[in-house]
Amino acid sequence: MNGVLSILVFLPLAGAAAVALVPGRRQGTIRAVAFAVTLLLFLSSLPLAFRFQGTGGFEFEECVPWIPGIGVDYHVGVDGISVFLVLLTTFLAPLVYLSTWSGIREKVKEFSILYLLLHTGMIGAFVAVDLFLFYVFWELMLIPMVFLIGVWGGERRIYAAVKFLLYTVVGSLLMLVAILVLAREAHSFDYLRILNTPVPHGMQAFLFAAFALAFAIKVPIFPLHTWLPDAHVEAPAAGSALLAGVLLKMGTYGFLRFAIPLFPETARAAAPLFTVLALVGIVYGALVAMVQEDIKKLVAYSSVSHLGFVVLGLFAFNDAGVRGAIFVMLAHGLSTGALFLLVGQVYERRHSRRIDDFGGIARSMPLFSTLFLIVTLASIGLPGLSGFVGEFLVLLGAFQAGPARAAVGALGVVLGAVYMLWMVRRVFFGPLDREENRALPDLSLRDFLVILPLIAGMVFLGVRPAPLLDRMETSVRRHLEIIGVEERVETTDRHAAGERTVFRFLAPPDGEEPEREGEGEEVSPCR
Repeated sequence: MNGVLSILVFLPLAGAAAVALVPGRRQGTIRAVAFAVTLLLFLSSLPLAFRFQGTGGFEFEECVPWIPGIGVDYHVGVDGISVFLVLLTTFLAPLVYLSTWSGIREKVKEFSILYLLLHTGMIGAFVAVDLFLFYVFWELMLIPMVFLIGVWGGERRIYAAVKFLLYTVVGSLLMLVAILVLAREAHSFDYLRILNTPVPHGMQAFLFAAFALAFAIKVPIFPLHTWLPDAHVEAPAAGSALLAGVLLKMGTYGFLRFAIPLFPETARAAAPLFTVLALVGIVYGALVAMVQEDIKKLVAYSSVSHLGFVVLGLFAFNDAGVRGAIFVMLAHGLSTGALFLLVGQVYERRHSRRIDDFGGIARSMPLFSTLFLIVTLASIGLPGLSGFVGEFLVLLGAFQAGPARAAVGALGVVLGAVYMLWMVRRVFFGPLDREENRALPDLSLRDFLVILPLIAGMVFLGVRPAPLLDRMETSVRRHLEIIGVEERVETTDRHAAGERTVFRFLAPPDGEEPEREGEGEEVSPCR
């Protein structure tokens, strides 16, 4: 089914143009148009959910020459790695925008335009199968997010926006240099052609480092995480939700799509380093979150810990680890996005995020407290909710790669439960001894409708993960084949009912680079 991805990429752009035509004083019309565009965006993405086959190759593919003189094509497609990230983006789009109804009261027109442009950038980056096109969308994401933080953020918004900008630009420029080098070798920017073009051995380390730095900053991986708490704390609630829900996934997606498969030998050599950094991030993020007095900052540091699980799974280089990493991306997008929205809702009422300013508000805000507790349980990985499946698979993959790393990762799970439940106890339970908290209004219908679909998504992922995991399987196996890690997934009689056993991966001998499938062939449909 052609055309779907182009609709998803350019519909927000067209919506931004439509919003620009509405006079700024007509805020109600602006909100209605922007919300309708985001809702239409989600509905337009449903064919991906129902018609995606999971063949392992790119589906819904479109490719037309864009700048033939330098080998740049408009080439888009989705596989089992990217399709669910696109759906996560379109699913969050109307819900997060609806949450801004009461929180964003100034410059609504400008906010709505930037919000829609941000979605063009995010979706475009996920579906790009041309490195030049990917870089264009990667940079397009940066500009709206900087303005969302810098204009509608808190007191230190300028500092946070500049810090976010500097970190991202430094990594992006190095990645651009690496992309140009790869394009020179392949005589094209097409991802599939570059993937099938041998990279000179002496250049792999530099090129991998350039890509890895850009993506490590975006994840962010310890110790490149320092921009994240500032950006989260100063951004408006909607900005934090999108930052946690989608933008952070760009880094881990970049590792999975580009850095690892394009430079497999270097990636395997660097795996111990990234595994250690991931484990440090898991434990460090949890420990720092534990001592935070600001709820939003606590949730921000929890992202450092959760994204550490994703990196741990990616560099385990086995089926369970990689599929678990993708699943954690989706689960984190729902639960942490919801947490930031909930924090924004209570901030609108109390004008404080300090944990000490609360206590006992489960009595004054029972519905809010119930939803917050459910989302918290999903975030810490309670079985039956979204967080459990991904973290379990990542730990399984980590155990297969080395039991010690799984033990440290499990410690992060325990610490995560400690700091989140301790925060819940201090905020929602105990005596309701502050007068300001007694009169806090509970959730409005609109606030409830923002959170309810997110919780439904968490329950669905927790109860029925198989439809997603099955559709990832072929793409993940191809990813493992490309990087030279063989994964045997066999079905026995017992597994005929749907169960599968993941066997320990078999790595090739040191220094032996496996031949890439289809090496030297032009496989882009544009050529």
